[in-house]
Amino acid sequence: MANCTIDLGDYLCSDKGLLLPFVSEYTWSKGARATIYVIGLLWCFFGIAIIADIFMCAIERITSKTRTIKVASQKGGGEYEEIEVKVWNDTVANLTLMALGSSAPEILLSIIGIIKNNFYSEELGPGTIVGSAAFNLLVISAVCITTIPSPDVRTIKSVKVFAVTAFFSIFAYIWLLIILKFITPNYVDLWEAIVTLLMFPILVILAYVADKDFFRSRKSDAGVETGVGLDKDTDQVGLTKGQVDKENMRKFLKEIGKHPDLTDEDIAALAAAKVTQSQSHDRAWYRINATREMTGGHKLKPTMNEHLKELYEDGALKDEVIGSEISMSGMSDIHHDGTKAIIEFTATTCAIMERDERVRISMRRYGKLSERVIFKVETIDGTAEAQKDFIPVKQTLVFEPSETSKYIDIEIVDDNIWEPDEVFFVKMAVEPGQNAMLGKKQVVQVTILNDDDPGTFSLSRPSYLFKESVGKALIPVERENGADGRVEVTWKTEDMCAKSGHDYEGGEGTLVFEHGETTKMIEIQIYDDQEAEKDENFKLSLIEVSPGCKMGRIQRTIVTIVNDDEFQGVVSRLVAKTNLNLDSLKVDTTTWGEQFRNAMNVNGGDVENATHLDYFMHFLTFGWKIIFAIVPPPSIAGGYLAFFISLAMIGLLTAVVGDLASIFGCLVGLEDPVTAITFVALGTSLPDLFASKTASIQEKHADFGIGNITGSNSVNVFLGLGLPWTIAAIYWTAQGKTFKVDAGSLGFSVTVFTCCAVVCLGMIILRRFVPVFGKAELGGPFGPKIASGIFLCSLWLLYIVLATLQTYKIITSPF
Repeated sequence: MANCTIDLGDYLCSDKGLLLPFVSEYTWSKGARATIYVIGLLWCFFGIAIIADIFMCAIERITSKTRTIKVASQKGGGEYEEIEVKVWNDTVANLTLMALGSSAPEILLSIIGIIKNNFYSEELGPGTIVGSAAFNLLVISAVCITTIPSPDVRTIKSVKVFAVTAFFSIFAYIWLLIILKFITPNYVDLWEAIVTLLMFPILVILAYVADKDFFRSRKSDAGVETGVGLDKDTDQVGLTKGQVDKENMRKFLKEIGKHPDLTDEDIAALAAAKVTQSQSHDRAWYRINATREMTGGHKLKPTMNEHLKELYEDGALKDEVIGSEISMSGMSDIHHDGTKAIIEFTATTCAIMERDERVRISMRRYGKLSERVIFKVETIDGTAEAQKDFIPVKQTLVFEPSETSKYIDIEIVDDNIWEPDEVFFVKMAVEPGQNAMLGKKQVVQVTILNDDDPGTFSLSRPSYLFKESVGKALIPVERENGADGRVEVTWKTEDMCAKSGHDYEGGEGTLVFEHGETTKMIEIQIYDDQEAEKDENFKLSLIEVSPGCKMGRIQRTIVTIVNDDEFQGVVSRLVAKTNLNLDSLKVDTTTWGEQFRNAMNVNGGDVENATHLDYFMHFLTFGWKIIFAIVPPPSIAGGYLAFFISLAMIGLLTAVVGDLASIFGCLVGLEDPVTAITFVALGTSLPDLFASKTASIQEKHADFGIGNITGSNSVNVFLGLGLPWTIAAIYWTAQGKTFKVDAGSLGFSVTVFTCCAVVCLGMIILRRFVPVFGKAELGGPFGPKIASGIFLCSLWLLYIVLATLQTYKIITSPF
């Protein structure tokens, strides 16, 4: 009989689940059971990430809905033009559906826990919410700060919205302490639960007011009300977002040239990659892409082979060149409605000879001109150093009412010593409290051309493309690292497919650079023979320079002559292929067939670019992908059907995760609060970590990196605790009782986290104003940013250790 004795503890562990175990396994080895449960828990985390991907796709479809409005035409004359704008405000979308999409597992875990525990308070759900908040604020912020390459920085653009969400992210947890400790200790009355829940819409309303700045005048000069869907400060207006037209493709081809070994598919892939990189994406996009990166799914990146990746990453497609050429149809520079002044530099680059001793930087203002605008201009070292190469400037300037242009002069140091061409930067910033914003040209790069050396000569690109009807091809030769004296450069052409005398006028020639000249054009006559021909090309080489001069890196280039009719066909084909590539990068799917095809194939079918890790993760998560492919595509019913069905599936899977976590913790001796703030919090927050990391690098501002963390943490409390507590409070109030919530472990955990959160937010604010950190929330000098990351991670570890010690009664809780 002794051999038949059952450990009561093992049996009680099996009794902790709502749905699990499916079989009576309490007689099995405890070690085997713990191993099975932890593997199941980790596997289910991947399942939650995959169904959350579909959930976010539905949210993306819902929040991207647009409507047509009429605005005054820029042509004047009382004319109006129709534009398409988003129905959902970005701030509202981030704090409602987007926040729900990323926090649904934690929120549903708390709701299911209350129901599973017969409307008594439980510890796993609330513990996961606090633990997830700690991981989000401390660890994700640390990763976002350190992941920006030094000395680059990212600052929060929507400061007022961040201030609102940051306040509520602290107040939410202080409110928990107030109701659990001071108003009704260890009990939550119905009114307290309802107030907690109602703080969610209050947060959304206040954030919306801060975003729209309703306390200022909202009428544009044309009398059209703003703030009805137009995203201020954005480059993305209209339904043509992410599409390339023929004109943009022509410009793109002129910039990259018809490189001989690039096919149409290659050019289309490069164009799609540039458009994708230049776009500003929303929170859903980064979350979805992070999940697919983790699980070997259909990534939101254009397909490129190794050769194209090298070409793209080696700088053949520079941002400053192509970013202004390949653009989204309908994109404007900076959308403005006349309610704010827009200030910027008149150019993003300029060059000055060292001997000129002074460079003039021009600025302009447009938009609202009736108010005084105060702003700062400051120089930043590049390869040129302050005092040694130029005299630094840190100056406050003023645009008086109606004033539209200004300039400053920066002194250049002429040291009569030869040095390579050097650069420094001039940065502009609007003083706080001004009814103004910066335009796109916020930084200007100044190149100091050394004039103590005759220079280095090279062609600017390895290939050029010209239409047959252009008449004359102009190929620039650039002079760098000096511009002293009169210099001659000899060049010659060499036939390839194109024949000199028939397709172009070839031969040899000499360019003369006078003293101080840095760019000259080689002019070659192109003949239009009116014949239907394929593309033809010839080679142009620099063969000799004057004594004392040097040849640069690019000494020869391929010039391609394209027949006009053929060129139009090429452009049309490339536009179609590029837009097809962009369509394939949509976050959602349109048919069930497409969903199952993506689910069954690694990388969604992009096998050529799949890594060994992609294959492994695809095999590991294949079952989840097939199961969740049955969810209706977001294209059906505007995404709402996919929204509710995927939410139900997240709820079901979350219930399984709750059971797995509780039973596993019981088997290995972990209390529910410890399991919640470690295993469960990390498992549900890892996709947000990778999403925030990518957003921090790719976006120009820090809003999607850390700006959304505070809002998400607030929503977790107001919905994740307010909703289940309201349900439980209604249940117990109906029975004439009060809902009991033990403030012990939860209260201590909340207290420690609140203290850490205050310190964390204080440091983030400090980073914005202290020069040693680069005056930015993210990035900055290497040493200070690493120190910031280590400090925040240490705070998280301190929170974990103290909460764990209190749970096991090693230290005493004040509650």
